[in-house]
Amino acid sequence: MNCAFIFRRDLRIYDNTGLLHAGEECEKVYPIFILDPRQVENNPYKSEKAVHFMYNSLKDLDLQIKENGGEGLIIFHGIAEEVVRNLSSKIDYFYVNEDYSPFSIKRDQDIEAIANLKSYQDYLLSSKDIIPRSFTSFYLKVKDKVREPKEVKEINFGFLEGDINIGELKSENLRIKGGRKEGLELLERAKHVNFEKRDFPSLENYTYLSPHLKFGTISIREAYFAVNNESFRRELYWRDFYTLIGYHYDVFGKPFKREYSNINWENNKEYFELWKEGRTGYPIIDSGMRELNETGYINNRIRMLVSYFLVKVLFIDWRWGEMYFAQKLIDYDPLINNGNWQWIASTGTDYIFRVFDPWKQQKIYDQNAEYIKKWVKELRDYSAEEIHSLWKKGNIIDWRKRVNLVKQEYDRAKNKDNKLNN
Repeated sequence: MNCAFIFRRDLRIYDNTGLLHAGEECEKVYPIFILDPRQVENNPYKSEKAVHFMYNSLKDLDLQIKENGGEGLIIFHGIAEEVVRNLSSKIDYFYVNEDYSPFSIKRDQDIEAIANLKSYQDYLLSSKDIIPRSFTSFYLKVKDKVREPKEVKEINFGFLEGDINIGELKSENLRIKGGRKEGLELLERAKHVNFEKRDFPSLENYTYLSPHLKFGTISIREAYFAVNNESFRRELYWRDFYTLIGYHYDVFGKPFKREYSNINWENNKEYFELWKEGRTGYPIIDSGMRELNETGYINNRIRMLVSYFLVKVLFIDWRWGEMYFAQKLIDYDPLINNGNWQWIASTGTDYIFRVFDPWKQQKIYDQNAEYIKKWVKELRDYSAEEIHSLWKKGNIIDWRKRVNLVKQEYDRAKNKDNKLNN
């Protein structure tokens, strides 16, 4: 039986569930990747840095296949369903690992209608069949129930001509490089990260594993067992949680809590541009946005602060921020990005109108202003004390006043919804 394994967000051979099954059940396995223009070209949510990271990872995957006796990765360019249709006369079965975004679900349904498709759960620590409502109950239900990673046995890789030679994939120099080799080095480094200091951006006590998990250069199970740290593993379960929320609920383009559908966002375009460019006058916010724009990466604390500032201070629709992050993040994942923004916007699974004092956060997490001075060049000649006291000049947006106004609008939207439903 001739089969094809279609690589997608699983750019590795080790502990690759669908590939393992293909290797055991098929006489020959054609290792295929499809560059779908709907994802890598005309897409308002496309991140150039994420695409370049993927190109790096595909080159590494090509080497992995060659090291395991194959002739290399077979790359096609085109709509995935059409590529599969054209190959179906030569291929008996197509093997894939499941993906859970609305686009991916529809694509796989269309493929299944025209070809023999076998799909497997690989991307999650838990099960896609769990329907979560809150993180705490979900976490208690699934924690510590993870299978060990599995070695893929010998596979008889086949080869046929694709549309694109691997050497044609050009990529820029990235802060976080793609490929399994790089991922394994970061995984080893993660064992020694001081997670208690992960919120302090100048210390860089974080793993940089998120893009590798997004594209599957290392498996989620590898990461779980390699780093024996509860806070790290909890973050992996948050990843599962938001993936399952996006899979089971209709949350794209609309709030999880529908009562917040009628919020009258201010959506000041001038404010939005200032936020995007890192020119709000709030040093910790501006540092984060400038780092994001240049590198495609900011740590979780900074992501939280810049997102909060957009929604709760500038009062701009969280969906504007969701799309901008999608365009910039090297680790962009549609389900996780959506979940994070809804958490910040208080429209997600739990309603807490969170308020953060950006000046206090700045002083706690960048006391010596090292991070700020690195990214906001115009403040490099200022002392840390002067930077933390810039609010006294009074020529910037009054965050406290703004947050109070935003809270009033949230309350109005909720009360209006309650009246409509009574």
